[in-house]
Amino acid sequence: MTTRQNAAGRGGSRWLTQVGWRHVVGLLAVAFSLFPILFVLSAALNPLGTLSSTELLPTGASLANFGDLFERTEFGRWFLNSLLIAGGASFASIFLSSLAAYAFSRMRFAGRRIGLLTLLLIQMFPQFLAIVAIFLIFTRVTDLWPSIGFNTPWGLFLLYMGGALGMNTWLMKGFFDTLPRELDESATMDGASHAQVFFRIMLPLVAPILAVTALLSFIGTINEFMIANVFLTDTGSKTLAVGMFGLVAGERNNNFGIFAAGTLLTAVPTVLVFQLLQRYIVSGLTAGAVKG
Repeated sequence: MTTRQNAAGRGGSRWLTQVGWRHVVGLLAVAFSLFPILFVLSAALNPLGTLSSTELLPTGASLANFGDLFERTEFGRWFLNSLLIAGGASFASIFLSSLAAYAFSRMRFAGRRIGLLTLLLIQMFPQFLAIVAIFLIFTRVTDLWPSIGFNTPWGLFLLYMGGALGMNTWLMKGFFDTLPRELDESATMDGASHAQVFFRIMLPLVAPILAVTALLSFIGTINEFMIANVFLTDTGSKTLAVGMFGLVAGERNNNFGIFAAGTLLTAVPTVLVFQLLQRYIVSGLTAGAVKG
C-alpha cells in the first residue's frame, strides 16, 4: 500500500513539474486577459456610472449607461463614421496593395528593386512623424476642395489608405511568391491577359492573405487616434476613438460608465470581422511569412 502511495505521489509530482505548471501559467494568462474585460463590463453595468464606484464584480446592474451614451453623445454618428472610414480604407488599400504585390512578384521592370526597398524604408518611420507636413497639405486642400479636407471622412479615408499600402504590399508579395509560376504561364498560353490571370486565378488563391491584411487594416484604422484627433474637430465628424476620448478627457470619473458602455459596443465590429475571416487567419499568417 505504501509502495503504491509513493508511486502515485511520484507520478503526481512528475505531472506537476512536466505538464501541470503549463496549466497554471495558462490559467494565469487567461485571468490576466479577462480582468480588463470584466472591469469594463462591470463599469458599463454600474448604475452609478462613475469610476470611483466601479468594482470588478458589480453589486447592481443597469443599462442606463447605454441609454445615456446615445442620448447625451453622438455615438451613433461616430460609429457610422468609423465603419465607413475603416471599411472603405481597408477595402481600397487591400485592392491596391494586391495589384502592387502582384506586379512586384510576377513582373520584372525597371525600378522594381528600388521600389520595394523604398516601400520598406518608408514603413520604418511612423506616419505621425509627418503629421505637421500632412496638416499643412490638408490646410491647402481644405481651402481648394473642402469635401476632402478637414472634418470630412473622405480626407481621412485618403490618408489612411495611403499609409497602409506599403506594409500590405510587402505582406501580399510574400504570399504571391509562394504560388507556382506555372499557373501564370499556363493561363497565358491559353490566351488569358494579365488582368484575367490576376482576377480569376491569383485572387482566389491568395484569399487567406487578403483576409489577414484586411483584418489588420480594419483594426488599425478603427482604433487610430492621433491623426484622427488632429483632423477631426467637429462633433459630427469624429470617429469612435476621438469621440470616446472626449468623454473621459475632462470628466473621467463621472462619464466612465458611459465610456465603458461605448467601449463594449466599439468592439462589436472588430469581433464580427474577425469571425467572418476566422477560417483564413491561420493559413494566411503562416504562408505569407515563408518567402519574401
